[in-house]
Amino acid sequence: MNNMNGIEWHVDSHGVGRIVLNRPEHHNALGREAAPALVRAIDEVLADPPRVIVIEARGPIFCAGGDIREFVRAGDGLDELVDEILDQLLPAYLKLAQATCPIVTVVNGPVGGAGVGLALCGDFVLASDTMKLRTGYAAIGLSPDVGASYFLARRVGAVRAQQWLMLSDAIDAQRCLAAGAVDQVFPVAGLNAAAQALVQRLCASAPASLAAMKRLSLEGPSLSLQAYLSLEQQLLKACARSVDAREGTSAFVAKRAPQFTGR
Repeated sequence: MNNMNGIEWHVDSHGVGRIVLNRPEHHNALGREAAPALVRAIDEVLADPPRVIVIEARGPIFCAGGDIREFVRAGDGLDELVDEILDQLLPAYLKLAQATCPIVTVVNGPVGGAGVGLALCGDFVLASDTMKLRTGYAAIGLSPDVGASYFLARRVGAVRAQQWLMLSDAIDAQRCLAAGAVDQVFPVAGLNAAAQALVQRLCASAPASLAAMKRLSLEGPSLSLQAYLSLEQQLLKACARSVDAREGTSAFVAKRAPQFTGR
């Protein structure tokens, strides 16, 4: 496990990449020190490359967002501090969100600010019943960053996202679930086991198949129907050339579980 400034990461022998926020004493806030560590973690995990990426945190809080004490110390230079942090984080966040493999975020507790973007960039967002989402920006006179408003709107709709952003209310886990901000809610004691079961299921799938589905989901809304159908055909043809496609179809006919190898 690599460790730098409260960020841990590695890719295991099964192809599971993990990025762990490990500054519980600072509520896993993302600031001047944590930002370059998170960038390095994302770059190195993606370079492996993994079959699944898991994003999780240690302690009772997933991520409080930016380091507000650091913001206060910056004084009149707050805009320069924001630029310094975001110039590093944004390219890495973009690469993470566009990763071809599934991303599972395990939101073990409250999340706010920049942490919202990290939590909701997951293709699967699993939350504990102690989780609360509070955007927080309006409460301190700032606007959203690192994709928080984008991923929130993608999940709960533009109008509801705007309301949650403007009011900065704490939205509990069940309301988040009902609105679609998270996909499943578990008791704290069962969260990691549920996440592990999902990760194992995703690892057993054909990587090219999942990558195609993710690309269609990400690019589809901006394409015309003609362009979308063309992309579907292109991706299906590529999958059809794979060893995994032959294995999958043969296993289906034989009524057995397929053994996908990523080839």
